[in-house]
Amino acid sequence: MKVMKFGGTSVGKPERMRQVSELITKDDEPTITVLSALSGTTNSLVEISTHLSQSDRVSAKASIDKLEAHYRKFVSELVNGEALQAKANSIVTEHFEFLNIILRISFSDALYKDILAQGELMSTKLFCVYLEEQGIDHLLLPALEFMSIDANEEPNLPAIKTKLNALLQHHSDKKLFITQGYICKNARGEVDNLKRGGSDYTASLIAAAAKASVCEIWTDIDGMHNNDPRIVDKTVAIEQLSFEEAAELAYFGAKILHPTCIWPAQQENVPVKLLNTMQPDAPGTTITKEAGSVGVKAVAAKDGIIAIKIKSSRMLLAYGFLRKVFEVFEKYKTSIDMVTTSEVAVSVTIDNDTFLNDIIRELEPFGTTEVDKNQTIISIVGNEIESTNDVMKRLFDAIEEIPVRMVSYGGSPHNVSLLVDGQYKTKTLQLLNKGLFGL
Repeated sequence: MKVMKFGGTSVGKPERMRQVSELITKDDEPTITVLSALSGTTNSLVEISTHLSQSDRVSAKASIDKLEAHYRKFVSELVNGEALQAKANSIVTEHFEFLNIILRISFSDALYKDILAQGELMSTKLFCVYLEEQGIDHLLLPALEFMSIDANEEPNLPAIKTKLNALLQHHSDKKLFITQGYICKNARGEVDNLKRGGSDYTASLIAAAAKASVCEIWTDIDGMHNNDPRIVDKTVAIEQLSFEEAAELAYFGAKILHPTCIWPAQQENVPVKLLNTMQPDAPGTTITKEAGSVGVKAVAAKDGIIAIKIKSSRMLLAYGFLRKVFEVFEKYKTSIDMVTTSEVAVSVTIDNDTFLNDIIRELEPFGTTEVDKNQTIISIVGNEIESTNDVMKRLFDAIEEIPVRMVSYGGSPHNVSLLVDGQYKTKTLQLLNKGLFGL
């Protein structure tokens, strides 16, 4: 059994959807195919929800009609036969009747989650109609029947394993399964989701639950690159990464992979491959237990970082001081990315400003606080880079003209992180590309 996940751009046009059908039927290995919503759909559903939350039903209706027109056109180009085109259009009608009904319902968080689920539900159903027209035997496996999160909004992997494997065993005569990414049921039995980019997470959870031979993540990029190709001209795809390296890169800004999706595959030692739908023969990136080589592999950047410095010559070295500081962030469920300390100050970074004012208020009794917004974490990731000759020298020689706010080194054998003002992000990435990779 293998798992193949296709993102929104991979199914965003009828011709792309046809290409996906060719990829998933290339060999005889049983396959679970995970699909995202058609590209742009989730953004449109968020827009509709925003209008509804503001009681702007006129704008919500206009957005619904615009999205429906897009789907009607998509169906007309995807399916040829009259009967199956009618079937595909009835699917569109069903989901847009729901969206039109909610114009008369009070908006709530639960309704918001229901709205967001429509994209994945439609893409998978329409894809199955196309497979039916092509005579390709398959089964639609509704994610809401097995994908679940607990009261802490974390995937309930034991329950997912039990439910998914029971479904697979019940349909053991089938070799091709289609399911939705992103959506799930929560602990209350309501429709929920795994947050933006959650289709990667779905694929990894399914791969772990089914003990798949591989988890393939198909996007419009030929693997994970050594730097951000949107900013840096010369980048190359990385052939092999360890789970730890990939997790670091995903967390610190590599957009091709959802930050949380490595963990489930790592638990069951399922290889993850990052492949390009538009260049299916490209080798892409393979992520396994083994790193493959030693040294720097890639650079990633995480934007929207907030740096907080607490200065206290009286309390910093006192027993329990750091614990008290961290308890403030724990209280507001705000994670810390970087930490540095000196004799009179401790600096931390966060990427979520939801409770920033409350956090600052509770930190004030500990000393003077300073807040710097619009910072960027630049992470240099590789295997055993802390013991690789020359890495630190080449790194700091490359960025000698960049003012560095913080440095985190030694906490992980795979990562050196720098904090710079957001205005220096592009220049820093370009300099590191030349200094570390010679590109």
